[in-house]
Amino acid sequence: MTTIFRKSVLSVAGLAFAGGVFAGPIAAHAATPAVDAKPVAVAVQTGAPKPQGEQSHIDLNGEQTANVKAIIAATKKAGLPERAAVISIATSLQESKLENLGHLGDANDHDSLGLFQQRPSSGWGTPEQITDPAYSTTAFLKGLTQVDGWQDMALTDAAQTVQVSAYPDAYAQWEQQATDLVGQHWNS
Repeated sequence: MTTIFRKSVLSVAGLAFAGGVFAGPIAAHAATPAVDAKPVAVAVQTGAPKPQGEQSHIDLNGEQTANVKAIIAATKKAGLPERAAVISIATSLQESKLENLGHLGDANDHDSLGLFQQRPSSGWGTPEQITDPAYSTTAFLKGLTQVDGWQDMALTDAAQTVQVSAYPDAYAQWEQQATDLVGQHWNS
């Protein structure tokens, strides 16, 4: 089980968001804090993550498959390659199991919503926007494409740089299923 914690801070794990734009590792920037810093996401997994290299797989229902197709459509609309869709789908598998989660009451961490567990209070958008798969995917992709070298990074490193999880290797367990899903649906 994964519980998502979002923090409104200038720096978590050496990363910063400045003025709504991913600023990358703080070490590469001046020591002066960014103005209007955008919050970062921190996921805390309550169960032990799978050992590195071990793959997870879930059987998808119709809604989850529709969300895969929405992520792929948003990726194509953004003019990005299949690799961006693989990273997005693996991230959503980890964050929400590809379910477009609304507010879950006490089971919800703060106001985390949607496929990527983004927070309205952290500047990701309104609840209506964040629970729109096209919008939330576009927001995730915007963060991803601002990561220098994301195309050549290990999937878990690219996803972690955007999401800033307490379990940075957790995204890797979904890479094979995400790759298979993109291969299955990219040209459909």
